Amino acid sequence: MSDNIIRSLEQLDHISSILDRGTLGQVRLTISSLAPFDIAYLLESSPPKHRHVLWRLIEGPLQGEVLNELPDELSSTFLKEMDPQEVALITAGLDDDDVADILHRLPESVTSEVLRAMDQQHRTRLEAVMSYPDDTAGGLMNTDAITIRADITLEVVLRFLRRREIIPEMTDNLIVVTRNDSYIGLLPLKTILVSEPNCSVREMMITDRGSIPVEMKDDDVARLFERNHWISAPVIDKNNIFLGRITIDDVVDVIRDDADHSLMSMAGLDEYEDTFSPIKGTAPRRAIWLGINLFTALIASSMINIFQGTIEKVVALAVLMPIVASMGGIAGTQTLTVLIRGMAMGTVSRNNQGWLISREATIGVINGVLWALTISVIASVWFADWLIGLIIAIAMFINLLTAGIAGAILPVLLKNFRIDPALAGGVILTTITDVVGFVSFLGLATIFYA
Repeated sequence: MSDNIIRSLEQLDHISSILDRGTLGQVRLTISSLAPFDIAYLLESSPPKHRHVLWRLIEGPLQGEVLNELPDELSSTFLKEMDPQEVALITAGLDDDDVADILHRLPESVTSEVLRAMDQQHRTRLEAVMSYPDDTAGGLMNTDAITIRADITLEVVLRFLRRREIIPEMTDNLIVVTRNDSYIGLLPLKTILVSEPNCSVREMMITDRGSIPVEMKDDDVARLFERNHWISAPVIDKNNIFLGRITIDDVVDVIRDDADHSLMSMAGLDEYEDTFSPIKGTAPRRAIWLGINLFTALIASSMINIFQGTIEKVVALAVLMPIVASMGGIAGTQTLTVLIRGMAMGTVSRNNQGWLISREATIGVINGVLWALTISVIASVWFADWLIGLIIAIAMFINLLTAGIAGAILPVLLKNFRIDPALAGGVILTTITDVVGFVSFLGLATIFYA
């Protein structure tokens, strides 16, 4: 861990201890020395009783940058307590896409008031970005970009850049457009610096670099950036008109949000679940998911109830039964996780789905044979009964094979029905492996011990 990170963590711990003592002046001084990300981290890591105190100690202009770093649920809490004029003031220095993200967290009526409180130029740019869904290139783009014409020289471009007070962050290329703003190509800054000043932009610009359609989904945009190692990329509409650009910092946010979504959805939680959110909000959300799990557990238990008479005859079945279901659940989750990750990265398609299902079935056969033999020996020695070893071996094989196939097919089916595989896949898969495990194990026992 670097010295800067260690120092930041020490500062955050120091602020928490000061807050407990109630010395607010010292807290304000310490906060003013922190970067927006560190302040956001402090807010996110603090219990509710400290959060509002800390928020009031943050300087007005800095609040907008901190809001931009906070999770949606937490930032919405602070936004609800601010009037539209305050929101317009603290977001004045942010990029258009960042302001749009913040305004999307507000009710539509409040958003309209915030927009009215802004100057005409800022409002027009924001409305252009907010007209596109959050999860598209249009929702990610920033309209703050430098455009130039192709018929001027690099010397003219240099003079133009020197007259500007600031250059937009992460500007690695200038956007070359026609007089009606049709996108032509890119002129890298490094080309301007190392080329002859009398060369024209047309001679030196890049024309083979792709642009991003404004309606492209954000995860597809992230994959393009990852594949091509881009820092920024131009966004165009269907008529090839340049609208804005997307920068790597926005793409990192998309990747992080997708990762959070996949992780939290596996537990049935919102990706913006706040670690310190109030009980009255957290408990109902978790209760819904627990209710769904209870329903699926009752389905699995009803399968056990069918074979109640067999279990009463052979007590060892009750001891070994959870092993079959558990092994199937773990094997299925492994397959499900690999497939969901592949879908998120865009590597799973109709062309290779069949191969993947076949591979997972083969892995299920291999692991089924391996662990069926292992558990059969253990069970036979444990209960001094070779028959029960044979039964659990066959059941284990069936369930591990089923888990591999189901884990590969489920994400594909759910996606075709427009259901999030990360959210629903785990519950359905667990139910399948539990039911198949119990029915195969107890069903075989009923046949052999009849």
